[in-house]
Amino acid sequence: MPNCRFSFDAIGTRFEIDTPQPLSTIMRERVLELTEDFDRLYSRFRDTSLIAKIAAAKGGGVFAFPPDAAVMFDLYDRLHTATDGAVDPLVGADLERLGYDRSYSLVSTSDTAPCPALQRPACNRPAWNRDVTRHGATLTTGRPLTIDLGALGKGRLVDLIADLLKSKDIENFLVDGSGDMRHRGNLPVTVGLEDPRDPSRVIGIATLADGALCASAVNRRAWGDGLHHVVDGRTGRPTHDVIATWAVAADAATADGLAKALFFAPAARLRQAFDFSFVRLFADGRAEVSDNFDGEVFTEKGH
Repeated sequence: MPNCRFSFDAIGTRFEIDTPQPLSTIMRERVLELTEDFDRLYSRFRDTSLIAKIAAAKGGGVFAFPPDAAVMFDLYDRLHTATDGAVDPLVGADLERLGYDRSYSLVSTSDTAPCPALQRPACNRPAWNRDVTRHGATLTTGRPLTIDLGALGKGRLVDLIADLLKSKDIENFLVDGSGDMRHRGNLPVTVGLEDPRDPSRVIGIATLADGALCASAVNRRAWGDGLHHVVDGRTGRPTHDVIATWAVAADAATADGLAKALFFAPAARLRQAFDFSFVRLFADGRAEVSDNFDGEVFTEKGH
């Protein structure tokens, strides 16, 4: 398996690219330029990003993203529908109120009860399928909206890096964006499934070959009492029934989005719309494992 590693920080996390031979200086520079361009465009933490401009547009507006942004927006459409609105890129304002803001204050300013999902319009909560009109990669809004692409943005960046490597005929690689992985090559890799209750342990292993595996867990970006980054778009509050998920799909953006969707929706419903395998760990210690998962889970299985 690849034994040369290029490590760097991007979009607030650590990335690693493993290859059989070292990446050239030019290729490393192109990877860093790609990640910087992505962050400059899509980060809600940068005042000059297009995401920040949408949040600051008091009367709304029309915002044209690069054409390839439609890949992310199409996926959000599908996940939003499959989860009845739980996966929603308009949770940015909720994350900021909960303390995951631009200054990383990690202090919640939300002292109100969560908005019941069925009363969402009455609570004036924004919704992706109601407050945004989309034509391809162009979004039209009618009021300020704080978009957070965290549900699948990191996976999309992993895919873009993988596409860059493939365009230069690099046949074997593993791109790892802190748990969001894209693999290409003849030799599969074995990935440990980290236990969110004890990161020094694993609850199982997965075999990854020519595809993507993405993980999500409530301990990765957590602060305060029960506060973490996996927020239900219908209520604006963190979820608690599921504590970790792993999804395997053809590309990392899809796997990343499905890892988030598994916190909210029955797997059977998601599998009607997507081709993937998964492991889901519940707060009571049970694990749900799909019949097509290539790997092994050591904890108690249940449904």
